[in-house]
Amino acid sequence: MRYIEHLTFIAEYFNSLSMKRPLIITATVALFLAIFAYFSFDAITPKEIENAPEWVEIETAMTKAAEDEKLILIDIFEVGCQFCRAMNRDVYPAPSTRAVIDRDFHPVKINGNSDNIITFMGEEMSEEQFADKMGLTAFPFTVIMDHNGNVIDQRRGYMDVPSLTRFMRNAREKVSQRL
Repeated sequence: MRYIEHLTFIAEYFNSLSMKRPLIITATVALFLAIFAYFSFDAITPKEIENAPEWVEIETAMTKAAEDEKLILIDIFEVGCQFCRAMNRDVYPAPSTRAVIDRDFHPVKINGNSDNIITFMGEEMSEEQFADKMGLTAFPFTVIMDHNGNVIDQRRGYMDVPSLTRFMRNAREKVSQRL
């Protein structure tokens, strides 16, 4: 008799599960999508980059450069640009690049497609207008200027650590030769 009660209980349990089957499948799919979404968003969330330069606003950089005779390094980037991200992640934080930046430059980041207003040489303009004024032709675009707004050198495209370091040193030498 007990054996039949157990079989009846098990049969009722599995019967109740078949009624709940759509609910179980829906819950499983929802759980899978939630886990997938979490890891997807975590993967695209920007991480803080160790040893990244301390980027400043252009007005601040020009004021500081007038005081300490450093040059201004301007990185004009675009949010979706893979080479811009690579320079930001791999090139600027590199120890040799940071040594040159810290010694000779005030680093500035400009979003070449942004409507954010900046003040350059007393004139208000969007970051996009500033990029156009600098002669932007492709992203990334790197400009080196003095505290008076005179462009010393500019380069378009990705530069690896040795290329960027050489570019910055050459710009510093050009200025030293003028003096």
